[in-house]
Amino acid sequence: MRARLLPFVIGILGSMLAVATPPAVATELILNTQEFAPFNYEAGGQAAGPAAEVIRRICAEMKITCTMRVLPWRRAQQEVQDGKAHGMFVIGWNPARAKWLHFSPPLLHTEYGFFVREDNPLRFQQNADVKGYTVGVYGPSNTATALEAIKTELGDLSIDMTPDDEAAFKKLSLGRVRAVFSNRDVGHDLLRKLGITNVRYAGRQQGLKYYIGFSQQATDRAVVDQFNATFRALHTQGVIAEILRRYRMEPAPLE
Repeated sequence: MRARLLPFVIGILGSMLAVATPPAVATELILNTQEFAPFNYEAGGQAAGPAAEVIRRICAEMKITCTMRVLPWRRAQQEVQDGKAHGMFVIGWNPARAKWLHFSPPLLHTEYGFFVREDNPLRFQQNADVKGYTVGVYGPSNTATALEAIKTELGDLSIDMTPDDEAAFKKLSLGRVRAVFSNRDVGHDLLRKLGITNVRYAGRQQGLKYYIGFSQQATDRAVVDQFNATFRALHTQGVIAEILRRYRMEPAPLE
């Protein structure tokens, strides 16, 4: 009798466990980025750079597929807002983004600062040093938002917003603006690529951390929590630092 009941009992228990098991965690994340060397860029038809490499390592640990797409930045952001993608990278934190995005732990540390022509003796130390300047900046962007705050503080500062960083640095090289406000690493990378030799970095204006952002509407919070927990574990193990070191970048401390 017991032998006959055993398969029946096992079947009932199996059915109960199937009902009690939570839904499977998503097995794919779609993440958008832009041409933003040296942090992220397209190479061989795929997203490349330190941020993309870190994301691939995290997704491998999670055993999920992460599809990364390099798009024009406005489209990349709009797709996340429309729920066509789960997230975007790399981005700075600001209050407006925090209203609709979940953030990863900080990925890396960099800085914003001013670039000037070699014939300008400026050694930037405080915002007042660029009072009266016309400053080029890529925007709309978090960088442009930071420069707007400096303009509000100084009053006497003009902003020349360009559709990409390249245009801003070309204008500076030709003397059409007195400075460019940019991420330090992006600026140095562009100067090398464009072959511009009459522009230099005048100094740091503020430190900056870059993150990965996930749509609060399109991404299951459990997936974000798992991603962030995996990120923290790899950071603690030194894996994140090892990846960034190959690109001559420094990880941001965990928050």
